[in-house]
Amino acid sequence: MEMILSFTVLGVLLVLGMGALGTAIGFGILGGKFLEGSARQPELAPKLQTSMFLVAGLIDAVTMIGIGIGMWFTFSNPYLATLQSAVGG
Repeated sequence: MEMILSFTVLGVLLVLGMGALGTAIGFGILGGKFLEGSARQPELAPKLQTSMFLVAGLIDAVTMIGIGIGMWFTFSNPYLATLQSAVGG
């Protein structure tokens, strides 16, 4: 039982950590490309800014889905019922 719980916690930590890392890298690349594009063609800056914020929202949405899955495994672990029925507890 403790093994399942500890592996679940490690899995959730990996999901949350990799999601945060991916979001940070994505925002860094996104901001850099926005600055490059607006420096090359300043007249397109408003259109680029709109696109940047749209993509930023999508990047955040993926991270929030990962957080939701991680919380689901943390607070409502689907493996515990199977383990308890197999053990007889």
